[in-house]
Amino acid sequence: MWYTFFAVWIVGSLYGLWLLFRKAGKEGWEAIVPFYREYVMAQLTARPTWWVLLLIVPIVNIFVFYGLYLDLLKGFGKRRFWETMVAILLPFIFLPLWGHDPNVKYLGQANTESFRKQYPYQKSTVREWADAILFATVAATLIRGFLLEAYMIPTGSMERRLLVGDFLFVSKLNYGPRIPMTPLAFPFAHHTMPVTGGKAYSELIHLSYHRLPGFQALKRNDVVVFNLPTEADAPYNRPVDKRENYIKRAVGIPGDKVEMEEGVLHINNQAPYDSDDLQQGYLVYTDGSGLDVKRLLDKRIEYASDPANGLPFAEPYLIYVTKDEIDEIKQWTNVKSVLPYDNAGSAFPHDNMTRKWDFHNFGPFVVPKQGDEVIIDKESLPLYRRIVSIYEGNTLEERADGIYINGIKTNTYTIKMNYYWMMGDNRDNSADSREFGFVPEDHIVGKALFTWMSYDKDGSFLSKIRWERIFKGIK
Repeated sequence: MWYTFFAVWIVGSLYGLWLLFRKAGKEGWEAIVPFYREYVMAQLTARPTWWVLLLIVPIVNIFVFYGLYLDLLKGFGKRRFWETMVAILLPFIFLPLWGHDPNVKYLGQANTESFRKQYPYQKSTVREWADAILFATVAATLIRGFLLEAYMIPTGSMERRLLVGDFLFVSKLNYGPRIPMTPLAFPFAHHTMPVTGGKAYSELIHLSYHRLPGFQALKRNDVVVFNLPTEADAPYNRPVDKRENYIKRAVGIPGDKVEMEEGVLHINNQAPYDSDDLQQGYLVYTDGSGLDVKRLLDKRIEYASDPANGLPFAEPYLIYVTKDEIDEIKQWTNVKSVLPYDNAGSAFPHDNMTRKWDFHNFGPFVVPKQGDEVIIDKESLPLYRRIVSIYEGNTLEERADGIYINGIKTNTYTIKMNYYWMMGDNRDNSADSREFGFVPEDHIVGKALFTWMSYDKDGSFLSKIRWERIFKGIK
């Protein structure tokens, strides 16, 4: 259905432009040739023809195209607010209607003084603001949905590669823009209305998952923004594209064998991504004098008490640091011993009867790949339950005589989507796939590209902005 609608949109819009080009004294075929079409538009509107070069610049090309497009329609006398709105939202309907309407004629180059004198049109202040708001909303929605989206790092789960207060640009183009599955939504809001609260979207229209072609496949160790899979559950029950955004590293891609033993991760029986920026948890014991909180703050080191202790900021201290930082801390005069933190929290699939996996010890297992036929039995079901019943929308029943999928008894299942295993670089202070399991491909939002701004809430007045991180690429 979506491909049919998309085809109708494109063909109808191009057909309408074909008719309008002919009315303007041009050849109809010129309306369907990318770049040359905009060159002709520039001639018909008296805009500089060098604007066509700007079409190769991402984001800028959207504004250039719509500027030429709306100027062209002004040349046909289409300048009222409702005409501008339908030309943007419903071009496949109104462009052919105007093309066939004998009363719609090409009046001349709209961006000339003679045209403005011959066909004066005074916009009210309200109309000027309405046009500006409409154009900004449409342009920003297209940019956020199909090109780039800004994202802020709210927690330390990716320290030290990404810091709390980093503002990122996330590319939708690298893996291919995901077609909005819940298109009826309040502009600029994700899932919750600002100020008032409540849902910022309507599920009156729901589209199935589709993704436009991208520049690359998601590679192992890419830093990825994705929707949190567990928000499919109560109390949220949110549609896929309205679930909370998370950012982690894709340490396991479809088909990878994943295993962690005593805090050491292995992918396909080899050491995976490694960096001086990776953080782990350590328990620090002092001579009784305690750690200097200000010193930890100055070094931007996260600290807490050992959860097993239960007391606020009491020994042993739990800190999350890199290898270099823990080597430095070991040299502090009041530090007597340092032990690796044994993160024994229950890990996915939280099946403590047969798999007593924790955040430091789990696997081995293979990340599911589209087309894989997996065994479904009592032992394997905890791994695949969410895939079968939630992410891929089947009914799953456990009966006395076996497992039934969509009412049919079976002991196998064919995976319909690719899945990923996501983990934070701050290994012992990250809610990731060890907690919520596999991330389906339809939850992938985009690839983190670079930091465009970084704000340190604990910095001094002159050091609030981390200037050295601005426009820093993300590895």
